[in-house]
Parts: sequence; structure tokens; C-alpha cells
Amino acid sequence: MPRMKRLAVAALLMVLALAGASLAAGEWLSRPAHRSIGAPPPELIGAEALQLRSADGLTVSGWFVPGRPGQGAVLLQHGVRSNRLQMLARARWLQREGLASLLIDLPSHGESAGDRITFGHREARATEAALAWLRTRLPGERLGAIGVSLGGAALLFAQRQPELDALVLESVYPSIELATRNRLAMRLGEPAAQLLAPLLLVQLPLRLALSPAQLRPIDALATVRAPLLIAAGTRDEHTRWNETESLYAAASASADRTLWPVPGAAHVDLHAFDADAYEDFVGGWLRRQLRKAPA
Repeated sequence: MPRMKRLAVAALLMVLALAGASLAAGEWLSRPAHRSIGAPPPELIGAEALQLRSADGLTVSGWFVPGRPGQGAVLLQHGVRSNRLQMLARARWLQREGLASLLIDLPSHGESAGDRITFGHREARATEAALAWLRTRLPGERLGAIGVSLGGAALLFAQRQPELDALVLESVYPSIELATRNRLAMRLGEPAAQLLAPLLLVQLPLRLALSPAQLRPIDALATVRAPLLIAAGTRDEHTRWNETESLYAAASASADRTLWPVPGAAHVDLHAFDADAYEDFVGGWLRRQLRKAPA
């Protein structure tokens, strides 16, 4: 076989291999992460299992954990490919503090229905159903939310009407373009990330009927009027610290915004990374926003 022909065949095989790898990666990233969860653990005193129905017809499973009147309530939303168990330690802590909480499995996660992960876009409908349920269950209580990664993006894409009394966003990606590039760069290096990211992003309309422009939490921050706390690890390579600073800058519409860098933390569960620091900082902030003054 002539040399030029061999090179052409090799190049074609490489292109086919890259295309196949990107298709496999796109399938894995968006496929459901279902798991059986079961009943609430006994340490969540008085907790009850529930199922909600989102506006797009999906069944959303969760646990409600009661608190003390006047202390507020918090919606807890996990990260991608996880489930409500990720938020269990936070729920235990909040109940000790007197705050009620609702832990849900986002669509296509845990015991909730769904056939594709959509990186916060359709998960937002479950967020809206959960917030509406909490307002009905606890009328008059101040309502906050903590969203980790995917859970934070869903909170930003949701219609939060009326607006929350407190919103905590942890390790949230600014745009799907940056999220994709960063993850590829971690594994393959920056040059490969620049080359391969478009091969993943082009699949969004085909798999999810979404464009990259619809997956930009940084743009949704302009709608936030709630008191806002943005937290991230200073060593997070999934969402780099300068990107978190950009998120904070984009939230200028919020009259009360706080940026909390967690020294040494990567893209990890920030509560599990340093529970004492988390409960001191985030807990103090939530108490100021959600607890009602004594009559």
C-alpha cells in the first residue's frame, strides 16, 4: 500500500476512533443514574418518604424531614450521578439546628423517573415541584435551598416564584462548554480538550434537544434576587476558582451575596470535606436568613 494511502487510512481510523469515543462518553454522561434508596434512616426523626409530580409529568422521590416552627426550611439537591443520600449528613445537621429539609432525587437519579440527565435544564421542573410542595407543607416558613453542582444548576434554571429567602450554590459549573473542556483537560490535557470538547457538545441537540446556550448557569444568575452564598473549593478543577469568581460577579443583581472559598478542597462534597467549617460558615449564614425573630 502506498505511503500516502496508509497515512489516509490511519487518519480515517483515528477520526473514527475519536468519534466512537466521544459518542460513548456522551452516552455515559447523559444516561440515568437510577438506584434504589428505600425508607428514611431512623436518625432523621419524624422523616417521611414522598413522591412529587413535576410539571413535565415525571415522578420525583424524596424525604421530608421536619424541623421546629420559625426556624425555616431548606431544599437539598445533590450533584450529578448521585442522589439524595449525598445530602443525608446535611439533613441530619439541619434537623439538629431546628431547620426542616426536603431531600429529593433529581430526575434520572436515584428513585426518580427520567431517561436522560440534562445538566440542570429539565431537572429544574423537579426543583419547582419541590419548592411548591415545601411552601404548601410549611406555609409562613422562610425557605432556602442548597444545590450541589447539578443541583445548583437546576435551582438557577428553575422558576423560583416567589424568590427564595436564601440560596446556597456549591461547585456549580458556569457553562456546559467550560464544564466539558475542564473535565477533558483533567484527563487528557488542554490541547486534547480543545479538540475533543466540540465532539461532545455537538451531541447535545441530538441526545437532549438542547443547545449549549441553554446550559449556562452563569447567565441564569442575573435572575437571582435571593440572598446568595456561592461556595467552591480552591483546588476544584471541574469548576476552576476563577470561574467561580465569574459566577459571583454575574450575581450582581442579588442585594446580598457572599463568596466562600474552601481552602484545599477539590470538586468534592464540601460538607464532608470539612464539616465543622461548613456548619459554622454556612449554618451561620442560613440562620441569619431563615430564622424568624422572636415575637
